[in-house]
Amino acid sequence: MAAEAATKIIPASQAIETVAEQAFYIPMTGPAARPRRSLKHDDTFIVLDSHGDIGASAGGPDGLFNHDTRYLARLELVLDDLQPLLLGSNLRDDNSGLTVDLTNPDIYRQGRIVLQKDLLHIVRTIFLWRGTAYQRIGLQNHGEQCASFELTLLFDNDFADLFEVRGERRPRRGTGTSRLLGPSDVLFEYRGLDDAERTTGLHFDPRPTRLSVNAATWQLELDPHEAKSLFVAVSCNRPIAEKPARFFRGLLAHRREMRQSTNGAASIETSNNIFNEVLCQAMADLNMLMTETPQGRYPYAGIPWYSTTFGRDGLITALQMLWVDPRVAKGVLRRLAHFQAKAVDPLADAAPGKILHEMRGGEMAALREVPFSQYYGSVDSTALFVLLAGRYVERTGDEKTLVELWPAIEAGLAWIDGPGDPDQDGFVEYQRATEKGLANQGWKDSFDAIFHADGKLAEGNIALAEVQGYVYAAKQLAARCALRLGKPDVAKRLEAEAKTLAERFEEAFWCEELGTYALALDGKKRRCEVRTSNAGQVLFSGMIREDRARLVAADLMRPHFFSGWGIRTVARGEVRYNPMSYHDGSIWPHDNALIALGLAHYGLKHSVAHVFKGLFDAATYMDLRRLPELFCGFRREQRRGPTLYPVACAPQAWASATPFTLLEAALGIEFDVARCEIRLRNPQLPTFLNEVILRDLRLGESSVDLRVSRHGHDVALEVLRTRGQIQVSIVLAR
Repeated sequence: MAAEAATKIIPASQAIETVAEQAFYIPMTGPAARPRRSLKHDDTFIVLDSHGDIGASAGGPDGLFNHDTRYLARLELVLDDLQPLLLGSNLRDDNSGLTVDLTNPDIYRQGRIVLQKDLLHIVRTIFLWRGTAYQRIGLQNHGEQCASFELTLLFDNDFADLFEVRGERRPRRGTGTSRLLGPSDVLFEYRGLDDAERTTGLHFDPRPTRLSVNAATWQLELDPHEAKSLFVAVSCNRPIAEKPARFFRGLLAHRREMRQSTNGAASIETSNNIFNEVLCQAMADLNMLMTETPQGRYPYAGIPWYSTTFGRDGLITALQMLWVDPRVAKGVLRRLAHFQAKAVDPLADAAPGKILHEMRGGEMAALREVPFSQYYGSVDSTALFVLLAGRYVERTGDEKTLVELWPAIEAGLAWIDGPGDPDQDGFVEYQRATEKGLANQGWKDSFDAIFHADGKLAEGNIALAEVQGYVYAAKQLAARCALRLGKPDVAKRLEAEAKTLAERFEEAFWCEELGTYALALDGKKRRCEVRTSNAGQVLFSGMIREDRARLVAADLMRPHFFSGWGIRTVARGEVRYNPMSYHDGSIWPHDNALIALGLAHYGLKHSVAHVFKGLFDAATYMDLRRLPELFCGFRREQRRGPTLYPVACAPQAWASATPFTLLEAALGIEFDVARCEIRLRNPQLPTFLNEVILRDLRLGESSVDLRVSRHGHDVALEVLRTRGQIQVSIVLAR
């Protein structure tokens, strides 16, 4: 490809049509020509292909993004106008950087080879730090002759909003310009329709031989075995006079910060080396997704589409990681309390007390072309907020934070009993406030996710099964918080409300013919009598009767639900079942993780082990041993891995947290702050784990190192080390 012929960028908004049935649909227009790799630091992330390029191959959401805007749409390396050959590319184990090894193709001039292939070793080292993408291009000549060649970086930008990259079309856009700032610097500028100015600065070191607003070219000569380095820094909204940090200084600082951020979390080592790799990748992904905010660290939901504050995702991720590192929950709770809705705003689907669903910082959100600047269209985030607050306090005994959060907890409970229950029938329901909002507002938010047995979509105010379970657990936990704060009357009222809700739920949602709970009630109080994983999540709340819990669990383990890799979102045989759908038959790791906690609550550890083993086996087939957001629900076949879902986010926070949740469910880990005791309730390890070692498992100011060993169906517990006053015990009863 000639350098001058490849500099034009086609905005994504011109390339992709939206899908009529569903707003904010994420289209898949074709296969990725090269695998993609992602890096993230705070509010900046980058998606590159396996060569380390941006925008050089089809099929990926490439770019450097900051606050939901693309700040670089193309960065492609060519040698004498030819693409180099890939040797390999690897992310560091801690996700701190990407290394790409390339070599030269045969280079011809005037019909004869002037540089034979495989003589140049080219190493691209890329990392993100403080709003800047850094890249070192290391070159070494392994030939016996001098190597003379041109290396060119082609670059361009469109300042596309993330929703444009996803496929939304815009009738108008702002204006952009590009200019040289000197022999080593290029500046892209964009004034949006929101009057905000956004800039991308590119700095090259050493200065290129030739520099234009779309290309930097170095004329290079390398003696035999000589090595040389080129450096590129791409900065988002950095003042023109401020130069980026030197490459190696920034790299060392970035890695030091990443190491420090994991201090204080429990660590896990097992007898299974592959599972250790799964855990290490999961922790590295969670650490990368963590973002420093004014309220504390927050796990952004996923890359590329959800790298921002999501209420539901952050709450569930923090819940999954509570036993490993409760500091995550504290940051999530404080941030969501800060952004709790204070007024009614139909476009944002906001009402006083409601907890945030999603917030965006791009141009389209600022102009309200999409409603997500601060969007509250989530029926479950408020109950999950109260639930997590209660669990956090019981895990840590942090009553100071409870006092800080109590007004937000009370406001959330008021929303649950008020606007969250518009017909005052005792169930929390949703219906979008405007046509611009999300049609479905539970975690299964596809337009076709909530339906009746005949396939007809549910209409009106919809009450989801799992949401009632969240509310039940939230009120029970809030009651215990109220007792801590010396509010016995409030505690008594909340306990009574939770009991009444459980009784009414059994009456309204149980489907005798199905042997499970309905997916939802529609606006006319008709049950959506469909077998779905939502009933499994009700187990997690502990709300349902013991006998029916066992019926639900048994159904989830049957082949129409359990594929061999995990539990499907919709059972095979239901009218809308589709194993390739987003929510109607696919497998979501986090969904399985919450179900596993529910199975453990009812003492069904054999079923926990079954789910654990399926998802572990799936992870062994995944790229980087990384569980994605979801994968297809096809039945497991011998000597074949699971089928991937094409636009699944990876990493995705609650998928990354899943291995830790499955381990929690298997071991039955409980914390009792008052007695300074950690309990393992009915612990059982799956067959692929003979031993698990937990180090620095903290409770208050104390901590402990434990070894749990499997002996058939039994386990043995060994305390390896204690710090402070702490007890550990095994409980072999519910």
